[in-house]
Amino acid sequence: MAEKIGVYVCHCGHNIAAVVDVEKVAQYAGTLDNVVIARDYKYMCSDPGQELIKNDIRELGLTRVVVAACSPRMHEPTFKAALERASLNGYLLEMANIREQCSWVTENTQSATEKARSLVRGAVRRVYYHRPIEERVVPVNKATMVVGGGIAGIQAALQIAEAGHKVYLVEREASIGGQMAKFDKTFPTMDCAACILTPKMVAVAQNPNVELLTYAEVQHVEGYVGNFTVTVKQKPRYIVEDLCTDAVTVLPLVF
Repeated sequence: MAEKIGVYVCHCGHNIAAVVDVEKVAQYAGTLDNVVIARDYKYMCSDPGQELIKNDIRELGLTRVVVAACSPRMHEPTFKAALERASLNGYLLEMANIREQCSWVTENTQSATEKARSLVRGAVRRVYYHRPIEERVVPVNKATMVVGGGIAGIQAALQIAEAGHKVYLVEREASIGGQMAKFDKTFPTMDCAACILTPKMVAVAQNPNVELLTYAEVQHVEGYVGNFTVTVKQKPRYIVEDLCTDAVTVLPLVF
């Protein structure tokens, strides 16, 4: 089944229309393949502008929508919501930024209009291949892994732990502290490095929300945000050389 695409070109008051010939852009959009309706309107993000889109979706059976207006960072959620209120998946939308990328970068009407037509043409071509995406809620493990037990890793672990979340602090050396533990003073205040670092090292060791894994390295990471599985190899602290030749501990962590 051929897609039915609607194109809506916004004047944005004078922000766009003062430079871009929006009527010509809309007329051009109406000649593109699969476009069944092309309109221009003073403020597409207004309630009447959104009603135009919703009514066309219902009455014309639109399956895709292109809005040529300002930056999608500003109003993409607005138009996605309008599509969804008309029972069309919000991800079947494409926006062409003809304000920041056209009218705001030149005073030449011909050039701005031609570029706007090109952006609309590309948006129409792209939206044809959009597929609906369904949003869903998944459980999230709020535990965090911090790799590296230098001063930055220690501070990050402490702040996360103090916020009430579990933290795995992984350090490849036998002790945390990193390079700062080797310094006498810190620039530019020349404060005592140990005076700053030592209390934080103690706090990490004593915080019940921090699991400290020293002499360890991350081997493998898989999963996605909120549901990672990480394999950590922890080297042995002590071995009897006559009995052990290659001892490692592999810790699978799920967070």
